Amino acid sequence: MLYGKLSEIPEKEIQALVERGGGELANVNDTVSSILTDVRSEGDAALRKYTQRFDGANIDAIEVSKDEIEKAYKSIDEDLIKHLEIAASNIRKFHEAQMPDKIWFMQLSPGIELGQKVTALASVGAYVPGGRASYPSTALMTIIPAKVAGVRKVVMCTPPGPDGRVNPLTLAAAKVAGADHVYRVGGVQAIAAMAYGTESVMKVDKIVGPGNVYVTAAKMQIRDMAEIDFPAGPSEVLIIADDSAYPEMIASDMIAQAEHDPQAVSVLVTTSEKLAYKVKEEVLKQAQSTLRKEIVSSSLKNAAILIADSIEQCVDLSNRFAPEHLEIMTENNNATLENIEHAGSIFVGNYAPVPVGDYASGTNHVLPTAGYARMYSGLNIMHFLKVSSIQRISKEGLATIGDTVISLAEKEGLQAHADAVRVRFSR
Repeated sequence: MLYGKLSEIPEKEIQALVERGGGELANVNDTVSSILTDVRSEGDAALRKYTQRFDGANIDAIEVSKDEIEKAYKSIDEDLIKHLEIAASNIRKFHEAQMPDKIWFMQLSPGIELGQKVTALASVGAYVPGGRASYPSTALMTIIPAKVAGVRKVVMCTPPGPDGRVNPLTLAAAKVAGADHVYRVGGVQAIAAMAYGTESVMKVDKIVGPGNVYVTAAKMQIRDMAEIDFPAGPSEVLIIADDSAYPEMIASDMIAQAEHDPQAVSVLVTTSEKLAYKVKEEVLKQAQSTLRKEIVSSSLKNAAILIADSIEQCVDLSNRFAPEHLEIMTENNNATLENIEHAGSIFVGNYAPVPVGDYASGTNHVLPTAGYARMYSGLNIMHFLKVSSIQRISKEGLATIGDTVISLAEKEGLQAHADAVRVRFSR
């Protein structure tokens, strides 16, 4: 764990923290490319081969049947189903609020109306990770916004267990969210299947959802066949706090982030040396009692507790880091929030820990990591929509801009462009 005053830590160590995960995609690109090529040429046969190799499962039917989904749903405790429904309802309400007007017009000048038409994508593939844990919450986060947007076909891929079955809770979440098809395939092979299509898996227009470095590399490589949301890798949190914050809460949030993955990153940057010391003590204490002790222990090697001279310095580091999750626990949260430029999702106040966004507040937990928050937004309703511009122009309206169009077209040497305007006044 990196610990100390920002002013005393060598710049190369801060830079290494900011560049976390850099170069990992390049290390796996050849392996990923080989799997993508196999799936594209061999289809279902390749999916079965790689599922056996990576998940230890021999699968026959690649698509999970409606009966299997229904049985999984009925096997889940009623109280847990109720909580899935509550989370789903909140996610649905938040993303419905994000929906833009489907069509609108403005009058630029008499005879010239400009507008916009918003249309949902035809098909979307949702990737829901497996492996170390099951993620039914990710099924809700990826499928529900697509359905709210009006996507006609939403499919889900998720890896099976060694017995070839998908986690029942993940299947229940897929049913609650409204998935049209569910496939028991994960990893690079799942991304390939949704991008290219196979005998069993339908091709989609866009693929969304988080995954490990192999899944992320696969998403980056198939963009000639299907659009993606953004690169998403190991989870991370950066916390800005002053001496008004509570050390046990901050430590708990850092541990919660650390239990995701050995590569997860937890960072505290604070103006209080006393708080920093107490948080470090509390983190080491809580790490000993957590259930996922080995993962947390590995992850905390990537962690940092940094002491800044001012809140402005804290914010500067946060903007440089561009965290997936940002927590703000300061005396003047609104002022701190005002100066944040880059963050996937922001949690304001002592009672807004990252897990509320992971599960049930309604905001989306599929977010850009590794500094990509500088250029990408977290998953939202616009990821599932296309925007077409509209021009509605009368002859009188065309007359007001015709000379401009003709002049610019002729200057560019495009005579036919100019004639397309002239002909409308020569009849």
